Amino acid sequence: MMLVSMISYIDRNTLALLAPTILDVTHLNNFQLNLAISAFSIAYTIGNPIWGRILDRIGLRRGMAAAVALWTLASAAHSFVYGLRTLSIFRAVLGFGEGATFPGGLRTVVQTLAPGQRARGIAIAYSGGSLGALITPLIITPVNRWWGWRGAFLFTGGVGLAWLVMWVFLSRRSDLAKHVPPEATIAPAPQWRDKRLWAFLSAYALGAFPSAYVLYQSSIYLRQVFGKSQDELGAVLWIPPLGWEIGYFFWGWVTDRFCSAGASVPAMRRQFLFLMIASLPLALVPRAGSFEMTLAMLFFAMFITSGFIIGAVAYVTSYYSTGHSGLIAGLGAGSWSAVVALVMPGVGRLFDLHMHQAAFALATAFPIMGFAAWWTLNRDRPA
Repeated sequence: MMLVSMISYIDRNTLALLAPTILDVTHLNNFQLNLAISAFSIAYTIGNPIWGRILDRIGLRRGMAAAVALWTLASAAHSFVYGLRTLSIFRAVLGFGEGATFPGGLRTVVQTLAPGQRARGIAIAYSGGSLGALITPLIITPVNRWWGWRGAFLFTGGVGLAWLVMWVFLSRRSDLAKHVPPEATIAPAPQWRDKRLWAFLSAYALGAFPSAYVLYQSSIYLRQVFGKSQDELGAVLWIPPLGWEIGYFFWGWVTDRFCSAGASVPAMRRQFLFLMIASLPLALVPRAGSFEMTLAMLFFAMFITSGFIIGAVAYVTSYYSTGHSGLIAGLGAGSWSAVVALVMPGVGRLFDLHMHQAAFALATAFPIMGFAAWWTLNRDRPA
């Protein structure tokens, strides 16, 4: 599951990394690029709960094979992009397929690990996303140099195919092949009227929004402000996702150790308050003054973001049935993607106007709103 989430982020971040080159070749602007990102995000929003239901119903083995096969084809198809329409279509198919990533990861965690290990298990499974974002510049930059940006997307398709071959053998394990449908469980399923579900969605979708902002806009920002070339960007854009990767394991340990794997509301309240405060420096990135300081601040922003994701998922899985874990993960990642779909076109317009201060301030506001909503919805839950 770590590998599959890694591959999903290699697929989606190849576009973010190569955006300066692709914009030059296709004559698109940043607003149009973010429309394509929104197409991905809308499809991802829809796909997450659908794949969550599918995985809960038919199991991991068949469900994950179908999802990865679909998005592998979509990723390779990006090599045939010639304008906004084809880019948006391929991004949408990619987003729908990748909607299985985190539902599959969370379902594997709850299906194979004891409750006291699950926050760390979530960290391992979900950290593949940050690992994929981290290694994308290191892998795709030389591939782009040798075979061009179209060849880079064919390469990502090949990586997905390699995972499918591995999955055929790995998924024969008894703890993966075993499937318990939701009807066989007795613990409750998520209900829309439940404040805990909305608290989870708020912390996840709003608190984690800066991860999408940094991933999708870093290359554009560093190109506009510091004039870095595509190769120079490829040499450093692994640094912000490294903070994300480290953060997953750090916050997984913190949540298991001090927050009773998310079940202690007072401890989670303190953790989310700290995360909200620590998110504020993101607004000051345009005032950093140097390339190195900018990278350090983006690194820190990603480190903090992973705490919202781990904390939110640990919090919600302490209440609901493990038989519905795919749906829970789908709702979380889908809500995050919905926020991304709504906000990123506006961010793109701000970048086209070089209004970087406003864009970073906007991104920083979301963790504040996420904490406020989570705190409000948990005011009557002392434990």
